[in-house]
Amino acid sequence: MSPAIRATKLEVRYGESLAISSVDLDIPTGSSLAVIGPNGSGKSTLLGVLAGTIEPTSGSFQVSAAPPALVLQSTEVDKSLPITVRDTVALARYPSLGLFRRFAAVDHEAVDDAMKRMVIEDLAGRQLHDLSGGQRQRVLVAQGLAQDADVLLLDEPVNGLDVTSQAVILGIVDHEMQAGRTVVLTTHSLDDARRCDRVLLLNTEPIALGTPAEVLTEEHLRAAFGGHFIRVGDELILDDHHHH
Repeated sequence: MSPAIRATKLEVRYGESLAISSVDLDIPTGSSLAVIGPNGSGKSTLLGVLAGTIEPTSGSFQVSAAPPALVLQSTEVDKSLPITVRDTVALARYPSLGLFRRFAAVDHEAVDDAMKRMVIEDLAGRQLHDLSGGQRQRVLVAQGLAQDADVLLLDEPVNGLDVTSQAVILGIVDHEMQAGRTVVLTTHSLDDARRCDRVLLLNTEPIALGTPAEVLTEEHLRAAFGGHFIRVGDELILDDHHHH
């Protein structure tokens, strides 16, 4: 199967600070990749490079499809920003539509379908700033879905969310893969990483890349996280104090 994403010796520096280095990727179309690592390990930087919002210092990358959809973590929204949930999701259509063209039926259908899949139809007229964190994250994922891209990039999409929102979003990840789309997500959850076809364990440089069974070993996790995990029976649990 042809790769949806290919990267060779990617490196990003912010001044003298090294964000990521020596990253090689070959992600097949219709597969999923979890990027896992401690806080500040370069996970979000890697997504930004793949999305085209961050310029690599050196190396090369290629995304075979149209511009990917990038879904960032939900944050607080300024209460002075008057934008409804539906308008937020609809913003996804403008990159392909253009600012001055009217929505066609296909655009309305894409927005409606994305909101239905994320179970936020009843929130359509609500102001974005009035929503809970879990609801806002579902709105942002719906925005990514409405873009109808072949590659979906998710930056810690379920971190700190309620159980319902986690289940809806993780279900979408599974569905997108079944539909032949490619999904890359960053996470601090070993369980979420195990749902994916492949895992990249990153701490500025790659520690390991392969199947979940190959990557999520105690040896590799110790190399990436140091002592920030605990063993409970046969299970390893991350104990990164930056993410609860």
